[in-house]
Amino acid sequence: MKHHNTAQTEPTANASRLFAPTSRILVVDADDDTRALYSQSYHLSGCHVVEASDGRDALAKALASPPSLVGTEVRLPLLSGYALCEILRRDRATAHVPILVVTAEARPAEMELARKAGADIVVAKPTTPDDILSLSRRLLDEVEELRGREAATKASADAQPEISEHAPAHRGERGRGMLVKAHARFATTTPPTPPRSLICPSCDSPLTYDRSHIGGVSDRQPEQWDYYTCVVCGAFQYRQRTRKLRLVDPVP
Repeated sequence: MKHHNTAQTEPTANASRLFAPTSRILVVDADDDTRALYSQSYHLSGCHVVEASDGRDALAKALASPPSLVGTEVRLPLLSGYALCEILRRDRATAHVPILVVTAEARPAEMELARKAGADIVVAKPTTPDDILSLSRRLLDEVEELRGREAATKASADAQPEISEHAPAHRGERGRGMLVKAHARFATTTPPTPPRSLICPSCDSPLTYDRSHIGGVSDRQPEQWDYYTCVVCGAFQYRQRTRKLRLVDPVP
């Protein structure tokens, strides 16, 4: 959908220098004017921009060289934006890539469908380039924060001496021994993060939430795995941190 109010949609000077020079943004929209508008905004903010006018081309470009962020419409030729989100979420190379959907489908049902397909943020058109840049920056900041926590956790784990689970816990080892026990996985139906409403990637049937497993390396680094059932295809596991859904027990 084209934007006609140029007073609201032209990028401002405040939009510049918001992004790291290594940020690579994939902009996907069938409308040439809209795609050019958003691409220009990202470019002025220091990003490298890759464009696609249909879902199939967008998927090929994303899988060939995963971008820092995908900004897409859901109304796309050849492959819809919904399907694009689902495939990107299932592929290991793009499962962590944040997805911002900016769509003319402003009805709540369509916007919720985009979220279920894997979009991190869904915004209805018309919206200003500055708003798009602000939301994109927020998503990229969240990714950087997560990577920083993961790196810190790995460095901390590498620095800790290995302790046999059969050895008695001496006074100096008590903290680590308690840490391992405290964060062993346990099952619950009332997890800290509410389970998402998901659909089966194979048959498009709604998945039924069953339970969650909670774990992690520490109370600052929790992990949550949600388990779902599809009556047609079997049992699925959804990892909250990576937003990845996988089939773990197929129906014979």
